[in-house]
Amino acid sequence: MTKIDPPTAFAGAPARLPSDHPKVSFGKIGVLLVNLGTPDATDYWSMRRYLKEFLSDRRVIEVPRLIWWPILNLIVLTRRPKSSGEAYDLIWNKERDESPLRTITRSQADKLAGMVGDGRVVIDWAMRYGNPSIASRMEALVEQGCERILVFPLYPQYAAATTATVNDKVFEAAMKMRWQPALRTVPAYHDDPLYIEALASSIRTHVAALPFDPEVVIASFHGLPKEYFDKGDPYHCHCHKTTRLLREALGWDEKKLVLTFQSRFGKAEWLQPYTDKTVEQMAKDGVKRLAVVTPGFVADCVETLEEIAEQNKEFFLEHGGEEFAAIPCLNDSEEGMRVIEAVVRRELGGWI
Repeated sequence: MTKIDPPTAFAGAPARLPSDHPKVSFGKIGVLLVNLGTPDATDYWSMRRYLKEFLSDRRVIEVPRLIWWPILNLIVLTRRPKSSGEAYDLIWNKERDESPLRTITRSQADKLAGMVGDGRVVIDWAMRYGNPSIASRMEALVEQGCERILVFPLYPQYAAATTATVNDKVFEAAMKMRWQPALRTVPAYHDDPLYIEALASSIRTHVAALPFDPEVVIASFHGLPKEYFDKGDPYHCHCHKTTRLLREALGWDEKKLVLTFQSRFGKAEWLQPYTDKTVEQMAKDGVKRLAVVTPGFVADCVETLEEIAEQNKEFFLEHGGEEFAAIPCLNDSEEGMRVIEAVVRRELGGWI
């Protein structure tokens, strides 16, 4: 029998490529931090582009397209860009001409690179809506030789409208790649002991630095339509568990640390109790000193810097409150970066 040698590509020897064939990088591992998103600017058209992408996501708005399309394009996208742009303008990083979320997420990626980047591990960041896009950063990581990529949706509590839509976009980008990298996604870490202790430590530090002692501290999480919870989304349960563990870590009871939900949109019922209504009622009931922490946000953004620190402060003071404080997110603080590093190292197990 005549012996036939296997093709070179399957024999362990390098395949011969044309001299003009592009060089292929390989052997690296990528880590992609992904947050919700940001407009490129605060003007009407920049806000409109951002809101259209965000509110066209079927994970975010589950209303049937035939109903939602005219509402979105004929009503929401004609009115909301102006008011949203004004809110962003109040908290805009004028020095860098960008939103605080972009500034902080970039810093988180840079600091993480100094913690785990070793030449083989490449750290990058992206936004689910707006720029830099997930697809563009996935391509950049692959071009740098990342054969494996860990995607980190920066949401401690899982929700289909946040974590899942990030993962959807990642896999959508991979569908268009000839040579796909191996992919992993970071699961929810709402009950991670290091995350809980980082929150508790941050609250202790910031409360101790206040010129007043809060009678109540509200833990405000981003809201979600109640219908999504009824369909099986675990977000509500994750928020409650985070708050329960945080109470235990601080040694506080349910009257001292109160759970609420903010940022509702539209007329449908959302998860309750609502943050703004709770703040208003507490002031009416005689609470004079109040602080708010936002454990579900990994970085300060328009929902924390404008909605909580400005709008809800006004609600509280207008209805009888006297002292109000918004406690910063973990951001790129030492405590916050320890959490991100620990989660990344754990999820890279077996790869490094």
